Amino acid sequence: MAKYLVIVESPAKVKTIKKFLGANYQVAASNGHVRDLPKSQLGIDVEHDYEPKYITIRGKGDILANLRKEVKKAEKIYLATDPDREGEAISWHLLSALKLEGKKVYRITFNEITKNAVKESLKNAREINMNLVDAQQARRVLDRMVGYRISPLLWAKIKRGLSAGRVQSVALRIICDREDEINAFIPQEYWSLDVNLKVKGEKKPITAKYYGTAEGRQGITNKEQADSVTASLKDAQYKVDEVKKGERMKKPPLPFTTSTLQQEASKTLNFSTQKTMRLAQQLYEGVDIKGEGTVGLITYLRTDSTRVSEEAEKQASEFIRSRYGENYEAPGSFGKRNGQKIQDAHEAIRPTDINRMPAQIKDELPRDLFRLYQLIWKRFAASRMSGARYETTSVRIRAKEQIFTLAASRMVFDGFMSVYVQEDDKEENNALKGELNRNSELEFISFDPKQHFTQPPAHYTEASLVRALEELGIGRPSTYAPTITTILARRYVVKENKNLYVTELGEIVNHMMKEAFPGIVDVNFTANMEALLDGVEEGSVKWKTIVSNFYPDLDEAVKKAEEELSKVTVADEVSDEVCELCGRRMVIKYGPHGRFLACPGFPDCRNTRPHFEKIGVSCPRCGGDIVLKKTKKGRKYYGCINHPDCDFMVWQKPSGEKCPRCGGLLLEKGNKLVCLDEQCGYVKGKSSEA
Repeated sequence: MAKYLVIVESPAKVKTIKKFLGANYQVAASNGHVRDLPKSQLGIDVEHDYEPKYITIRGKGDILANLRKEVKKAEKIYLATDPDREGEAISWHLLSALKLEGKKVYRITFNEITKNAVKESLKNAREINMNLVDAQQARRVLDRMVGYRISPLLWAKIKRGLSAGRVQSVALRIICDREDEINAFIPQEYWSLDVNLKVKGEKKPITAKYYGTAEGRQGITNKEQADSVTASLKDAQYKVDEVKKGERMKKPPLPFTTSTLQQEASKTLNFSTQKTMRLAQQLYEGVDIKGEGTVGLITYLRTDSTRVSEEAEKQASEFIRSRYGENYEAPGSFGKRNGQKIQDAHEAIRPTDINRMPAQIKDELPRDLFRLYQLIWKRFAASRMSGARYETTSVRIRAKEQIFTLAASRMVFDGFMSVYVQEDDKEENNALKGELNRNSELEFISFDPKQHFTQPPAHYTEASLVRALEELGIGRPSTYAPTITTILARRYVVKENKNLYVTELGEIVNHMMKEAFPGIVDVNFTANMEALLDGVEEGSVKWKTIVSNFYPDLDEAVKKAEEELSKVTVADEVSDEVCELCGRRMVIKYGPHGRFLACPGFPDCRNTRPHFEKIGVSCPRCGGDIVLKKTKKGRKYYGCINHPDCDFMVWQKPSGEKCPRCGGLLLEKGNKLVCLDEQCGYVKGKSSEA
């Protein structure tokens, strides 16, 4: 009979770990959390030192009953939940739910599910770390307070089913702020001017870019300037003024953290953050491999550390030396990033065994699981290799008083790029054909002037939003994916071609949160709260101090909002549209997908139809009304009411004014009016002349 009981979170780990430990050990799973705050109430006693009221999660009774039976048989109990704050809290809840006080109970953690790591964890068993537990309790209680106090307010003022969250509401604000920047952006015209030249003895021409004059760089802002430069160079001789040769190193990337894995998987594999985490969880917990059984393929997936264990460092070094050669090996650790808190001294995300190459196990893994493992393997292997080396040539070409430049590079050693090339690092080898020396004469072929316009900031994607949250210090590795999943599920934001767009509902919720709870959606406040939670983990801050400082202000803001926001709520807006079934004037209502027209005679008359808000501007193509519409996913645009007969549409609101230059529509962009025809380029202030 087994003397020792090991309790893990996931049933998927049971088989893997049991295989490592042998007959003296029984391994059982808690299936995640076993206790939590009740769903039916706040669950925090604000009158008595903010004590949380934990109850057994519905459906976990049978699991706990089975665990209690195993506990009775065991001489020692090892709590082996995940190696982070949440895992520590689950162990602490198990301690209470299984009534383990007085028994021989030990906490063990491992960053990878391998025989060595699991056996080593048993040698380093410890007590539960209450600082980690309290940091998690503080996060849970703060999130519950925000969710349970503010969400009912959103239900009352907008519609049921909405939610507010301490991190989720800030993420929504970040996306809304970017949308405002994009809408207010005014494109600026600029030109590039390239010259195509022939090197003596070479068939292929070279292309140099306009730099300016000998006095310094000079930009070209319009066609007249471009024409002036080209006219001034009629019959000019082109000579090489200066040639500089040099060497450039491209450093290998750091191994993956949760954030960088989510970003790169989104860019290269087109995975959502949620999908990336689900697949990574499977790779961590264990996959059946022929001849090996169930094997954990990667280390723990929730981490913001780039540290690598000495054992893994040594194994990688030997692998790279034997497979690629000594000149590809770059010994030394790439430690944690400066000034940043690294959660729980984790390792980076890496393969548990670098010798288990992706190609060897491709047939054992489903396609997406293989692609993610391959990405992690390549990134880790590359991070332990030497940099790529380029030979660079910088050429300065003079024609009369004008200067053109040419930059070329040639890879002389591929280093880590023999294994891994990031999406952002794909470069062409644009080495110069032929030798260029100072005073080399070049033959003019042609000019290539091109008009450009500055581009607005890009819409957030899941990848860039994760990066922004990490850089701003909002949330932790475990929160990025759930946060994005929530704002998409609530339809505050929609995803189209990877880009995230705010819906009308998202704008309304964000406006209300900014108006009534500016502190909650303040980026600096939320980042500071994360720093305080880190302080709890380190033992320098008491968790109830954070909660007791936070709740009274929240309570006051909710009460104030209940009074003040109720004054701005209005009855259903009556439209000009008449119900064709009963003759009543239809009213405008809000649904999950925005506004719609409904008959006020409900339930006797259940007639509904789409609501199109007229903006008082005629369609330039057919003369019909331009109305506010939304895509299937909820993104706003302006289109002709006569669709599909007329396909006119624009993303910005037409102002009703005509362009004095070309007669086209002027669109509203922030506090400016901009011509619909970008080539025209007319811009003026809303209440001023151009």
